[in-house]
Amino acid sequence: MAATEWVLHVDLDQFIAAVEVGRRPELRGRPVIVGGTGDPGERAVVSTASYEAREFGIDSGMSLRLAAKRCPDAVFLPVDAPAYDAVSERVMATLREFPIVVQVLGWDEAFLGVTTDAPEALAADLRRAVDAETGLSCSVGIGDNKLRAKLATGFAKPAGIFRLTKENWWAVMSGRPTDALWGIGRKTAKKLAAAGLATVDELAAADPGELAAKFGPTLGPWYRLLAGGAGDRDVTATPYVPRSHGRETTFQQDLTDPGEMAAAVRVLALRVAEDVETEGRPAARVAVKVRFVPFDTHTRSVTLDAPTGAAADIEQAALRVLALFELNRPVRLLGVRAEFPREDEPGA
Repeated sequence: MAATEWVLHVDLDQFIAAVEVGRRPELRGRPVIVGGTGDPGERAVVSTASYEAREFGIDSGMSLRLAAKRCPDAVFLPVDAPAYDAVSERVMATLREFPIVVQVLGWDEAFLGVTTDAPEALAADLRRAVDAETGLSCSVGIGDNKLRAKLATGFAKPAGIFRLTKENWWAVMSGRPTDALWGIGRKTAKKLAAAGLATVDELAAADPGELAAKFGPTLGPWYRLLAGGAGDRDVTATPYVPRSHGRETTFQQDLTDPGEMAAAVRVLALRVAEDVETEGRPAARVAVKVRFVPFDTHTRSVTLDAPTGAAADIEQAALRVLALFELNRPVRLLGVRAEFPREDEPGA
């Protein structure tokens, strides 16, 4: 059989929790929740939950307080980003030992470009190598493009291998809700369902013109392409480059004084400016996120006159954005994000 080009997607199972359990073997089999400082009494959200914790309905983004109510016996641990960085680098180095192209997506996942007549055998070899080097389990999706490989990993989890291509696309995906597609979230799925397009096959059969009219000339037709399984095949070994750097703070006591909010934004902006300086690229836009009580979140941004890494410019831009909000309600979270120019913009 002639060798075929494939896209593989490697996703480390419960990565952050698995790293923590690897450092603390006595926690194996127990519900482990990682988030914030590890204090469930503080305002913070779950970064990851072990499979044992997920059985209690706990998932990423949930407040630690709610997680503690659902699983009082869970072990809560603080986020340790340097540790996750180190383990992730070992995993990616292990993958690069194979004759494949590795495109890193983040701490716990990567696309692989491979040419082989036995993709499942290669996937099994990759899983064994990662386990031998780090003790971590991973799942591998096999596809004929990135979209299908990414979705295949979901069917492979945990610790499995799954192939999703044009040959079995409709058998696997047709009756699933539209948010099963990579690129369509819950809010968009609700809008699609309201338009009578609740499943993947219904979206794929929709009229492109009607989609463009309802969802925009770019997004509407793109949703239909996703439903048909269309996607990019190119896997590049270009190192992962962040699109932005952001910092945010959840306050243990709600802020009601606009002056205190401005002071908090200044601190966050200066920390973001340090990240931008370390990155060595100028920022093109500055965004501010405000989460009002109880959990009403809004984000606004401004484009800078010219890309810059100057802390004073980033700070002043953040304050300008903050002034766009009506700060007449208690605030529980503030965030500042500096976005780098896109490749087609000056300064990129």
